Amino acid sequence: MGITAAVAAVVGTTYAVYSGEQAKDRQKDALRQQEQAQQQQLTQAKEAASTSQQNINKANQRRPNTQAIMADTQMASGAGASGTMLTGPQGIDPQQLALGKNTLLGG
Repeated sequence: MGITAAVAAVVGTTYAVYSGEQAKDRQKDALRQQEQAQQQQLTQAKEAASTSQQNINKANQRRPNTQAIMADTQMASGAGASGTMLTGPQGIDPQQLALGKNTLLGG
């Protein structure tokens, strides 16, 4: 009977070790699957956030104020051809171009 008990103890221990290894492998697989699921959720969340941001950007597009630009252009055209930012709407007095002489050539 002693031999039978010893064999039973060895078989029981071997089975316990084998069963423990299987449980450890199943736990690793479950952990790996959980990590994959988390990675997929993270990827989906990033894609959803990106799509959401793109939709927000599309809805809030910046457009030029063409009416204000046209109004500014019309106001500037009323200053005449001689009006620039440097001379103003009155232009330049031709007497100032004479360089102190009576002729346009300065002679």
